[in-house]
Amino acid sequence: MTIALYYDALFLEHDTGAHPEKAIRLTACVDRLAEVGLWDQVEHPNFAPAPWEALTACHDEHYLRFLQQTARRGGGYLTPDTPFGRHSFDAARLASGAAIQAVEAVLDGKFPQAFILSRPPGHHATHNQGMGFCLINHAAVAVRHLVHGRGLERVLIVDFDVHHGNGTQDIFYEDPAVLYISTHQYPAYPATGSLREVGRGAGAGFTVNVPLPAAVGDAGYARIYEQVVAPAARRFRPQFCFISAGYDAHWTDHRYLSSIRMQVSVAGFTAIVRQLRDLAEELCAGRVVFLLEGGYDPTALSGSVLATLNVLLHRPVEDPLGPSPHGWPEPDVGPLIANVREIHDLGTHSRR
Repeated sequence: MTIALYYDALFLEHDTGAHPEKAIRLTACVDRLAEVGLWDQVEHPNFAPAPWEALTACHDEHYLRFLQQTARRGGGYLTPDTPFGRHSFDAARLASGAAIQAVEAVLDGKFPQAFILSRPPGHHATHNQGMGFCLINHAAVAVRHLVHGRGLERVLIVDFDVHHGNGTQDIFYEDPAVLYISTHQYPAYPATGSLREVGRGAGAGFTVNVPLPAAVGDAGYARIYEQVVAPAARRFRPQFCFISAGYDAHWTDHRYLSSIRMQVSVAGFTAIVRQLRDLAEELCAGRVVFLLEGGYDPTALSGSVLATLNVLLHRPVEDPLGPSPHGWPEPDVGPLIANVREIHDLGTHSRR
């Protein structure tokens, strides 16, 4: 059984103008997958827009109506960095539908894993505000469906985008059914995701932020995933894993967003994805869905998406760009790891 790839040409119709988050991000991936023959070796399921009630389970209805009606009038700006056009709401709603139907298909055993190649991204969209290129939070919509619609008690979200997923954190901050783990450059946009943001009320302890200093590369990320993400996931014992897969920590992405100063390579993303795949196989029968978030260099992004699919298919991976040439000294993440492990009491008693 092969994996599923969720994609629709409507995602290209989200018109952002002269903006780093643009359609070439997806067309470069489609072209690369077709070039190597992988496009025809995975399943391409049909899918529909997310039901309205699935959207309102995560987002304020007044916000959604505003977004829908403004798009119909031609679009506008949610924030200075978040433009949207006539087809943007429909594209975002379809991306959330892809996320719902992907988790359904994997949960029901139709596919072992799935990847959602969609835009606009979603992890910055909070309950009542789109921002940071994001309109609707697809990860949150899909995971809340798993919990409320399918009755799962424990769902893990891992977000490796270079930016903190403040929207996903916001939506699940008081929810003990969802463990949200984010590894991100800090301080950076959106200025959230500090060590002490750990959840609130019943959700206290179920948000794990790993705020990384600039210039962390493959070695530092590998340590974080081995020493923080893996033990936190094992203690939580998820029934399903959902990955917000942002590839903008790649060493080329500072050319597109000057605030990005990380040094991850395609090989580094390969190691992260392999760790997450192995954790899913160990903890929840391999049930994992990846959703595209950031990543703005078309070559690096398409190479990283191809690498992710090859990892899920247990195939060899090649890095088309190689390691970072910047020569920035990579900081020691050891003290950060120790702080995160102390705050979350990792490696000791079970939380459940």
